[in-house]
Amino acid sequence: MQRYKVEITRAAETDIQDIFDYISRDSKTAALRLTEEVEHQIETLESSPLRCAVIPEAQELGEKYRHLIFGNYRTIFKIEGSTVIIMRVIHGARLLDMQILEK
Repeated sequence: MQRYKVEITRAAETDIQDIFDYISRDSKTAALRLTEEVEHQIETLESSPLRCAVIPEAQELGEKYRHLIFGNYRTIFKIEGSTVIIMRVIHGARLLDMQILEK
């Protein structure tokens, strides 16, 4: 079984922190639980990133970005060789602006 190295962009790290900050206004426990689970889901990409669907917007981008969905959040990533690059973690209701993936 191939193992992948997972790299998280600064933008994705900021997204996770922003999610935590937003949810913690109501409940720090819920915020911690959600962000820990998102991080755990990201870790699972070390062994099986190809299980995740190519995002519908991929045709517009000309690149096969994939997403991992957990609850209301989408973790958007791409695979380059044996590396998974986490591009963004966004709320599923948020429209995906193609420019946010190119940072």
